[in-house]
Amino acid sequence: MPLFARKSSKQQNSQSAASDAGSADHYNNSDVTMRNRGSLPPTISNNNNNNNNIDKSKAPLVFHCQLAHGSPTGLIHDFSSVRELYQKIAECFDISEKDILFCTLNSHKVDMTRLLGGQIGLDDFIFAHRKGRPKEIEIIKSQDALGLTITDNGAGYAFIKRIKEDSIIDRIEHICVGDHIEKLNGQDMVGKRHYEVARMLKDIPTGQTFTLRLIEPVRSGFQGIGPRNSSRASGSSLGGRNYGSGKETLRFKANGNAQIEPKFDESTVAGIDAINNLLESFMGINDTELASQIWDLGINKSNSMDFAEAIDNSDLESFGFTDDFIIELWGAITDARRKNTTETSPTPASNK
Repeated sequence: MPLFARKSSKQQNSQSAASDAGSADHYNNSDVTMRNRGSLPPTISNNNNNNNNIDKSKAPLVFHCQLAHGSPTGLIHDFSSVRELYQKIAECFDISEKDILFCTLNSHKVDMTRLLGGQIGLDDFIFAHRKGRPKEIEIIKSQDALGLTITDNGAGYAFIKRIKEDSIIDRIEHICVGDHIEKLNGQDMVGKRHYEVARMLKDIPTGQTFTLRLIEPVRSGFQGIGPRNSSRASGSSLGGRNYGSGKETLRFKANGNAQIEPKFDESTVAGIDAINNLLESFMGINDTELASQIWDLGINKSNSMDFAEAIDNSDLESFGFTDDFIIELWGAITDARRKNTTETSPTPASNK
């Protein structure tokens, strides 16, 4: 069965799909183990007219930015999508947009816990990581699992977010977290989403040799560089995740709109993080914006059937999530909501 096949009816028996998924521990099985999927329409659109979706009656939002390997501080504004953000950064520093691999928030380091995703805190400082040296590596797929988790920058580059310890990839010292997967067996991966690259790696037969062309981020330069404002430098993302550190965040919507929203509360952070862990375990990808979309669809639902129907009526239906996986997602949502209810409930007065 193809990895990203169209979704079967929810009335069909999903036992075989569950057995394909196996353990929830993605690293002990394969990089992408769920096998009933379609292709997800792009979650970030490049629409230069989307700036109208931000209230222009208020002062424009301005974000501070530096190149991670060292540069003066630039001021970035007037963007409403991740792709437009990369364009503005490129214009600010007079470089090519294609030269930017990814951005981190509040850290100049290649820190995958600080990746810029679907939100930017209004107090966050942006660091843009540029392309470094290319490297071409021949790999023998001696096991089903390569040990990779893949994410992308929302503007056409997929790269390595995590490497499982003692995996095939971990034993190749020249492959590092943050490396952009530019080509697979000579085929260009630029412009493909992370799940597409994960699928192609999964489809390589066990025992076959393949070649990866990787581009690593620039790692040299001023290692002590940081924003001039120390409060910005110390402002970390909530729980080390890329949810922003300000009281409000600029959130990029799936339809391309940008909207200022209050920062996520603890239950929302916990729920989105749990959903993202499931995406990583079952699909080998990491996508906070996709996890946020799933959370939004389930937050006001009272049961798993309503949640499943909401997914079927959204653009996520093309993923073809199995019933078992939807139940896992619903469990993550209800667990986070239950935890929030428990923590906010008043403590009963003791009888005296």
